[in-house]
Amino acid sequence: MGTASFSKQTGTGRTDTANVGREVSVIGSWKIYVKNGLVTWETQQTDYPRTRPDMPNHEPRGCPRGASYSWYLYSANRLKYPLMRKRLMKMWREAKKLHRDPVEAWASIIEDADKAKSFKQARGRGGFVRSSWQEVNELIAASNVYTVKTYGPDRVAGFSPIPAMSMVSYASGARYLSLIGGTCLSFYDWYCDLPPASPQTWGEQTDVPESADWYNSSYIIAWGSNVPQTRTPDAHFFTE
Repeated sequence: MGTASFSKQTGTGRTDTANVGREVSVIGSWKIYVKNGLVTWETQQTDYPRTRPDMPNHEPRGCPRGASYSWYLYSANRLKYPLMRKRLMKMWREAKKLHRDPVEAWASIIEDADKAKSFKQARGRGGFVRSSWQEVNELIAASNVYTVKTYGPDRVAGFSPIPAMSMVSYASGARYLSLIGGTCLSFYDWYCDLPPASPQTWGEQTDVPESADWYNSSYIIAWGSNVPQTRTPDAHFFTE
C-alpha cells in the first residue's frame, strides 16, 4: 500500500482521497469512503487530466491492491506486531538466560553448527509466533554487531524503503548502514515490476518511459513481465 491522506473531519459519512501506489509512476487515486471514523469502501477516483485527443486517457488507474484498501486496513491478517520463527525464538531466549551480553548470546547460536543449521532449515516453512519490538530489535542489533566484529561492516547489507514511499524510513535505514560502514543495496531492482539486477548487469538503471506511448506501437514484445499483473494501471495502453 502507498500513502493515504485523510482529513480529521468527523461525521456519519464523508469521502476522502487516498493515493495507493506500489511505485512512483503507477500510483492510483481512489475515493475512500469513511463512516463514523471507519473506512467502509472505496471507488476509483477520476482526477487525472485529460490525455491529448489522439490518445486514450490514463484513467482508470486502479488495481486490485487499491480496491482492497478497506479490507487490508481492518483484516485479521494484517500484521500489527513483530513475528519471529518459534525455533529461533526458543534458542534466543535460552541463550539470553546463559549470556548477559546479547552479542555473546547470538554468538552461542550462530557458532553452533547444529543450532545454526536447525533455525536456517526452518526458513520458508512458516512457524512464526508473536514477539515484541524490544526482543526482535535486540536480536537484530546483536547479530549486526556480531557480523561487524567477525567479518567486517561491509558484510551487513540492507535495503531501505524507497524515498518516494517514506523519506523517514529510507533515511533511517540508509543512514544506519552508512554510519556503520554497511552496504546499501539498490532499491531500484528489488520490487514491483522493475528488472532484477539491471543496474548490476548494465551499469545503470533503466529509465521509466511513458506507458501511454505503447498505444503508438505497431509491435510490442513483452519479455519477462506480465504487464496486466505487474503494471496494472498502465495495462490498458498495452491492450488498446
